[in-house]
Amino acid sequence: MANIIPEKSINFSVYLNGEDLLGIAEGTIPALEAMTSDVQGAGVAGVVNSIVLGHFASTTLSLTWRTVTDDFMKLYGHKTNDIDLYSSLQRYDPGLGEYKTEPLHVYLKATTKTSTPGNLTVGDNMDTQTEFEITYMKIELDNKERVEMDKYNYIYKVDGVDYLATVRSDLGKN
Repeated sequence: MANIIPEKSINFSVYLNGEDLLGIAEGTIPALEAMTSDVQGAGVAGVVNSIVLGHFASTTLSLTWRTVTDDFMKLYGHKTNDIDLYSSLQRYDPGLGEYKTEPLHVYLKATTKTSTPGNLTVGDNMDTQTEFEITYMKIELDNKERVEMDKYNYIYKVDGVDYLATVRSDLGKN
């Protein structure tokens, strides 16, 4: 078995509603922070900060843009947008001495929470910033669905395991 070295993201693109390139950006893929509550009392030796199965705290995406664009201005609307992040990841195979690429696609349903048009400085980036609330996220790595989180439809899947299937059934949602 080859010892493939995951090296870096070569580049990435941000699209709005599947077609409009939003511009040149930098950002961080949203973190999934499980909701938790303390379990303590008879039968527990101390306190356990236990996760709430398939439930997450507010999930946000922040992007910083070089400048304002026409398509960027669409993000000011009070509606949920489809945001696609596409990246090409660089892998190195030392056995073959070759570089390979692997696609990463992050699909998000995102509502703009904060939008800052940025700075006006001669000859420099505007550092326009947008923060989104995320209610849906799907991560595909090497064209395989790895994570799907849908807060409104009680879906949380990791590598094909649906952690909320029984919860949906218990709630009469199946």
